[in-house]
Amino acid sequence: MLDLFRRARQPSGCRAAVRSRTSARVRLPHAWLPLSLMAQAAYAASAADAPPTPADGEAAMLAPVVVTAAASRPPLDPNLPASVTTVTADQFQYWNVVTPEDVLKYAPNMAVRKRFIGDVNSTIAVRGTSNAQTARGLVYADGLLLSNFLGNTFTFAPRWSMVFADDIDRTDVFYGPYSALYPGNSIGATVAITTRMPTQFQADAKVQGYTQHFDLFGVNRSFNGTNSSATIGDKIGRFSYLIGVDHLENTSQPLQFATLPQSTTAVKPVDRPVTGAYFYNDQNNARTAVLGVSAEGIERTFQDQLRMRLAYDLTPTLQAGFTLGYWHQKYNSDTQTFLRDANGNPVYSGLVNIGGFEYNVPAAAFAPSAGSSENVLYGLSLRTRNETGWNGEAVASYFDVTQSIARTASSGVPGDGPGTIAYGDGAGWKSLDLRATWTPPSPDAGLAAHWVSFGYHYDNYFLDNTTYNTAAWRDGGNGSFANAFGGRTQTQATYVQDSWRFLPRWRLTYGARYENWNAYDGKRSLGATSLAYGDASESHWSPKASLSFDVTSNLLLRASIGRAYRFPTVGELFQGQVNGISIVNNNPNLQPENDLSKELTAEWQHGNGLYRFTLFQDDVKNTIFSQTNTTVIPNVTNFQNIDKVRSRGIETSYEGQDVLLRGLDLAASVAYTQSKIIANSGNPASVGKYFYRIPLWRANVVATYRATEKAAVTLAARYSGRQYNTLTNTDVNPNTYGGTSTYAVVDTKFTYRPTRKTEIGIGVDNLFDHRYYVFHPYAGRTFYLEGRIGI
Repeated sequence: MLDLFRRARQPSGCRAAVRSRTSARVRLPHAWLPLSLMAQAAYAASAADAPPTPADGEAAMLAPVVVTAAASRPPLDPNLPASVTTVTADQFQYWNVVTPEDVLKYAPNMAVRKRFIGDVNSTIAVRGTSNAQTARGLVYADGLLLSNFLGNTFTFAPRWSMVFADDIDRTDVFYGPYSALYPGNSIGATVAITTRMPTQFQADAKVQGYTQHFDLFGVNRSFNGTNSSATIGDKIGRFSYLIGVDHLENTSQPLQFATLPQSTTAVKPVDRPVTGAYFYNDQNNARTAVLGVSAEGIERTFQDQLRMRLAYDLTPTLQAGFTLGYWHQKYNSDTQTFLRDANGNPVYSGLVNIGGFEYNVPAAAFAPSAGSSENVLYGLSLRTRNETGWNGEAVASYFDVTQSIARTASSGVPGDGPGTIAYGDGAGWKSLDLRATWTPPSPDAGLAAHWVSFGYHYDNYFLDNTTYNTAAWRDGGNGSFANAFGGRTQTQATYVQDSWRFLPRWRLTYGARYENWNAYDGKRSLGATSLAYGDASESHWSPKASLSFDVTSNLLLRASIGRAYRFPTVGELFQGQVNGISIVNNNPNLQPENDLSKELTAEWQHGNGLYRFTLFQDDVKNTIFSQTNTTVIPNVTNFQNIDKVRSRGIETSYEGQDVLLRGLDLAASVAYTQSKIIANSGNPASVGKYFYRIPLWRANVVATYRATEKAAVTLAARYSGRQYNTLTNTDVNPNTYGGTSTYAVVDTKFTYRPTRKTEIGIGVDNLFDHRYYVFHPYAGRTFYLEGRIGI
């Protein structure tokens, strides 16, 4: 991002002087030329003491830029109406990266909820969007939609598994819903991943090993894993390909513990005396007994990936592409009881005597689980690459959950006893994007020039879950029917956006998006009883506008405003527990979230660094969130609309190269976000409280020193401040299991390249073994060892 900013704003006579060793970061495809032209026109040099004349100014701003074709990269938003952070392979190659979401770990005002390596529930949180609001973040890989909008909670994280981390060339983060090119799910941010394609034959293999020692309550042991990958690619005439395979396995630290509130019930003669329980103060500072490892437990995961990307140049300016992604996972979650009777036998359930008080341990407290899933992503693209005039692209994708089986025992007693089998086969989503862009036909088009984009979007999400009882939870067949739920949503949208330099230093980017959303085929069943939900439909316009001003050749001011609607997901509308006694955790009558976002930004390029200062505010009506409605009796807990949530804050960031000494690159950011509930008719006690899991402060810093051409060392830190795990902010003891902690962790890595094609890396995450929590405990100090060889 810094290189692009610097080159766009330098006078033509100075550009050669600022081309550095990292110039590879700004190699752009022909399809990106509208972006490079816009960047020059928007940010190019003009004298600080007087504005240039239109003729001279436009000539200077539109001086030639060296562009290297890399046709595999999709055209991103050519108008940049809001803040953008870019992370390139040149940067994250020196970090501890195993899976794609790791490249975002130091992005400004962003955090990744990754509990362990291989966690399929790795969600992102940004600004006023918490890590539980997964439907407020868009993730694309080469234009293919990876966002899992089947639901809006931790289990609906983006499908990062469809990308290899080593294949990523760059990742762009667009903050907020300020571009008409993206749907209302961009309220938080849009993450656009661009992978590389070879220009000549290449092959490489990489092996990583990692281990952590974890000590909490009754668990004190090491947990280990490995990751192996290999890729091969080439460009042969008009045809290019990149094929890769990856195998990951890991054993997580304990993610969840079986707990009971400290008992005040006097012991009875029939209660079995046991030992082994631990006591701690929970997030509400209440004394709590820990009985063992439960539920998600210690997860052992095995993941296999295959990714194939093909591209063919039909003409010099027209390219067709095909992507195939395959991901298979098997997992088992082991549980254990800490409780032992007088003879040393494990105790799994029943009335027990702990310290002279009676506790009733439920049979399901230590119930293990296991499962497998198989997912396939198909993608087709057709793009033109004209330097000026019209360009078009068509991108279609289909994400198919071909297999999803989750087996859960009814109790923790060892053996293959009764349990349930849940099937999610046939779920997935389809999407289609058609876009046309217009770039002025000549660099000297002057103030009348417009950069125009318009297009059409379609997506269809479908969910179908069925659960059966079984006599043998590990490998038994289907028994009696337990419950089922399913449904579909469909969204169609059209949009137009224009970027217009109406004065030498002024640019207006404006547009609108029209979206039509439908929910249908919603149903749930319990035994012989079934319920069909009625269809729902909503249509809304979302206007956007951004005005920028070049104060000097190095200083840009920009004001942006945008309306966005985030429509309910299938899971929020129709998915729930149907067991005859629990209230269904869904709501077919949800209204879409209605957001008005505003942002003021200053960007200053000074010396070798780029500084950004941003003020932002999001006012969201009808925030969709799972809460307890305390105004009805009995209370109902389900997804509800919270009347209004306001998030406002400040972001500052810096990115510099060769800072203080040659070879030292530095990126740092500090952000303050205050997210509060302004109105909530369903739970009045939450009004005026901080919203769920939005920390007041976030700070990240990462410094890489390339001591020689062969050796580099990285030192980084991540900080997250006070946040709340409840809407009423009753969690007064957050830095413990069950709470959501404040944390400061340090990461480091040493990278050495004996030859141009070989690499060795040694790294540590959470260097000081800080114990911190996102309800579940995060990983402890984790050591990495990796090696790579290429051809």
